[in-house]
Amino acid sequence: MHTIIHRNHHNRFPNTEPVTQAFRSPHYDCNDLAQAMKLVIYVPGVDASGIEITTQGPDIFVTARKTHHVRANWQALHLEKAQLDYQLKLRLGMGFDYEALQASVAHGVLTIALPKKQLVPASTPILHRQVA
Repeated sequence: MHTIIHRNHHNRFPNTEPVTQAFRSPHYDCNDLAQAMKLVIYVPGVDASGIEITTQGPDIFVTARKTHHVRANWQALHLEKAQLDYQLKLRLGMGFDYEALQASVAHGVLTIALPKKQLVPASTPILHRQVA
């Protein structure tokens, strides 16, 4: 018989600080083309200097920070969620050439092109075996 263990994430000493989320997940589209993967990420309010793209193994991390303007007549409008920066984490696999990644941003739309790795043809012929 299998046992399911539910982890209790409550600390013995609860944290008194409120937990706030520093990022929100952007909307994105993933298009699989013949020679590349095309990611279209919607990050309104972000310019090119606020975008950071990092890769680690089969994962890609996109962080897009908005420019935050402080106005003289500022009042809280409860737009905390709308003011958050964007962060996207995707596991795409090892079939892509992350070194040849190309990205562009225009009008709040970030486009990333990831070329697929070329398959190396085997130098030895494949032997077929017949089984009676």
